[in-house]
Amino acid sequence: MKQFSIFLKKECVESWRNYKWIWMPLVFLLLGLTQPITTYYLPEIIQSGGNLPEGAVIKLPTPSASEVLFGTIDSQFNVIGILVVVLAFMASIPGEKKSGSASLILVKPVSFIAYILAKWTSAMLVVWVSYFLGMLANWYYTYQLFEKVDVSLAVKAFFFYGIWLTFVVTLVFFFGSIVKSSGLNAFLTLASTIILSTGASFFANKLLWLPSLLTKYTGELLKTKAIPEGLYGASIITILLIGLFLASGVFIFKRKELV
Repeated sequence: MKQFSIFLKKECVESWRNYKWIWMPLVFLLLGLTQPITTYYLPEIIQSGGNLPEGAVIKLPTPSASEVLFGTIDSQFNVIGILVVVLAFMASIPGEKKSGSASLILVKPVSFIAYILAKWTSAMLVVWVSYFLGMLANWYYTYQLFEKVDVSLAVKAFFFYGIWLTFVVTLVFFFGSIVKSSGLNAFLTLASTIILSTGASFFANKLLWLPSLLTKYTGELLKTKAIPEGLYGASIITILLIGLFLASGVFIFKRKELV
């Protein structure tokens, strides 16, 4: 526990020195603000774009607050947000392998579990704080420009989609424990998320507990205000997979470093 605390403090300080505690929350804040603002002013944006007959009036159906909130999750966080997270932490382990600092640290009698878990925990702190600020900004501006989203519903959506986001971060550290290239780590992680998301599109009726279906279930939760079938199952399976990938990452990393 003492080693974990020391490593965690080191990782948090490093994240601050790398400005992750500044730019990542700002990115998620921007993503959270983008959807409600662009959706609200979309008719004016189209109108000012020109190429419309004189006197033409643009009328678009006003989306519900829940649709705006899910649009942010699906279009902003699930695309740009995931890309930002993967690129931010892709070098956490491979970078230290390449520089040799991992070997210098682990040649001492230190815990491999504490080493990996501290990096993962530090990343999760940055990601969840950033994600929370983005969701909070989105909820506030959706309320101001459209209508209020029930707080308990927004909290549920925040939590369930956050499990998927945590799974993606865990994949970054799992593949990072296997490969030495940061670029390859990012490729494997993004490829895995794309494959899982594609599988969710084609086999949604058969693979009800696929981790990537958490995004779809979050949308259904916001739309119907009821827990969709498969949401709890997918959440439990994803949490178990997070633990499995973390444990496997520690095991593989330890074997590779001791060889």
